[in-house]
Amino acid sequence: MSQHLPLTGHLDLQADCGNCFGLCCVALPFARSVDFAADKAAGAPCSNLQEDFGCGIHERLRGSGYQGCTVFDCFGAGQKVSQVTFGGRSWREEPGSARTMYEVFPVVRQLHELLRYTAEALDLPAAKAAHGELRRAYDRLDALTRGSAETLLAVDVPALRAEVNAHLLRAGELARAAVPGRKKNHRGADLFGARLRGAKLRGATLRGACLIAADLSGADLRDTDLIGADMRDANLCGADLTGALFLTQPQLNAARGDAATTIPAGLRRPGHWAS
Repeated sequence: MSQHLPLTGHLDLQADCGNCFGLCCVALPFARSVDFAADKAAGAPCSNLQEDFGCGIHERLRGSGYQGCTVFDCFGAGQKVSQVTFGGRSWREEPGSARTMYEVFPVVRQLHELLRYTAEALDLPAAKAAHGELRRAYDRLDALTRGSAETLLAVDVPALRAEVNAHLLRAGELARAAVPGRKKNHRGADLFGARLRGAKLRGATLRGACLIAADLSGADLRDTDLIGADMRDANLCGADLTGALFLTQPQLNAARGDAATTIPAGLRRPGHWAS
């Protein structure tokens, strides 16, 4: 079955912190918790943000109490807002633009997430019947991300997400239809802490499912639709995720795995996973 290479040729949908003004470290708020060592208000620079917009503890985020940062991905929105929307002029250089920049960033982040999913769907040979509508959706999203700050702030993101999601749902169904046998439907299911060790879930849909702390060790998750699934602290040790659909790096970073976990091409094995 599918072993597609997601996002081939889409480097703009991967975070490039070197060309970003540290927007995720400034624009977004976080509260002191198991994920963050301190409180931070939206629009306030994180205490770990450096003058060059780099993170002073990037290599030791988990050990420093900032594991929440390790499961965030802007999907390339940071550099798009920094270099395209605001033409390479930072909030430090032009403080008057800061508020608008911080408001635009979350919008573009959501648009880039949709672009990332759409790009992957366009890489699915089995979803060829949906490629026309997916290409039109991709081009529309891409054009929006290159618009002015005013245009971006006027976007009805929930309506747009619903529209694009319909195309992604069809693409996922087409891709899973090529998997032999009966496929399980756990869309939106509450599987918090579920015991799914060794479960046969090939070609299943787990779209939007709550998999927090679920035991999926040794599970067959090949060609499974995982878009929007909450995989925090899920046990993926020994699981096979070959060809998993719409799986993102943040989802893997939030889960637990080991050297026996098989992950899709194009994604990285998290450094905190067991060897």
